Amino acid sequence: MPLRTTILLIALLTLPASIGNAVEITFEKAVLDKTFRSEGVGLGDVNRDGKLDVLAGEVWYAAPDWEMHELLPPGKYNPAKGYSQTFANFSCDVNRDGWIDSVITTMMGEPSRWYENPKGKPGHWKVHIGTRSACNETPLWADLLGNGKPVAIWGVQPEGYVAWFSLPDDPAKQWNMHIIGGPKAPGSERFSHGLGVGDINGDGRNDVLVREGWWEAPEDRKKNNWTFHKANLGPPCADLLVYDVDGDGDNDVITSSAHEYGMWWFEQKSDDGAVRFKQHTIAKDFSQVHALRLADINEDGIQDVVTGKRYFAHNGNDPGSREPAVVYWFEIRRPAKGKVEFVRHLIDDDSGIGTQFEVADINGDGKLDVATANKKGVHVFLQQPQ
Repeated sequence: MPLRTTILLIALLTLPASIGNAVEITFEKAVLDKTFRSEGVGLGDVNRDGKLDVLAGEVWYAAPDWEMHELLPPGKYNPAKGYSQTFANFSCDVNRDGWIDSVITTMMGEPSRWYENPKGKPGHWKVHIGTRSACNETPLWADLLGNGKPVAIWGVQPEGYVAWFSLPDDPAKQWNMHIIGGPKAPGSERFSHGLGVGDINGDGRNDVLVREGWWEAPEDRKKNNWTFHKANLGPPCADLLVYDVDGDGDNDVITSSAHEYGMWWFEQKSDDGAVRFKQHTIAKDFSQVHALRLADINEDGIQDVVTGKRYFAHNGNDPGSREPAVVYWFEIRRPAKGKVEFVRHLIDDDSGIGTQFEVADINGDGKLDVATANKKGVHVFLQQPQ
């Protein structure tokens, strides 16, 4: 059984004045593993028992007791000196056989892989190549097409494409590449920082963002070389979250510094129809904020931001590396028209995040939970009933 520690978070959420009370949100921390397995984590019902399991590189953990199982022989990774073979981990039934497979990206620029679920049979999983290259330090598995079916989005070298990928009819073949921008597109470099998906121009289609601007999605998303609009979305970052932060009807962008200090939101403005962004600071007192997720943690109808510190991102050589490995959620409040507040709530101060993590209702109780994997191990934070 994993070590479980109930974390009482002093997270008093001020509800509207008409309600006039406060709600305390608490999480239970489950330490699935203290070994460095992966910098990304996936969720999926691996064994088809109706429960969400956790995938982290070469292993997976079966809910609800989190017993570890091997997908492949686990690597031995030194958290102080090196990296794992998994930087992002997603789940998908790639070969459409009814069983969840594991999709990973490894060191940036190398091929992405998918591990074929043996359908409950013993033994290690078969390894396949998904794409010949996966660049950018924030590879995405996102609902680009707006149909509820996430697709892979990342850079491709050596040409320098930013592309999305559809699954081929023959699962043994590499995935179908659809070029969004390139060659030599911003965000396509091996160690580029910053990638996002969301509807910037309000036409109902999800666009693709890098910190230098955004590609406008055409009606036919399989069309190559989308129209690019330049913009300044700040310094090197991680996820670019697209959300109407201030509630004024157009979408804004939330970013963070992957290796230094800082989180920001960029308010969308319009000058004679041309989109521009005004930068606002959210926080600047914790570093290595290498992944972000939108989620309505307190169920008030407004999305919140879940994030934290990527522990020892560059093996202790980044600013603030030895500061607490925090996990936070930032409540977005709109106290008055045009006013926005980001209210910070601590989830944990001894785990952190990796380069990718997940927020979902893991135990099926209707509350959103958090799963992480990084150099401090693999963790699940289960939101407790109020």
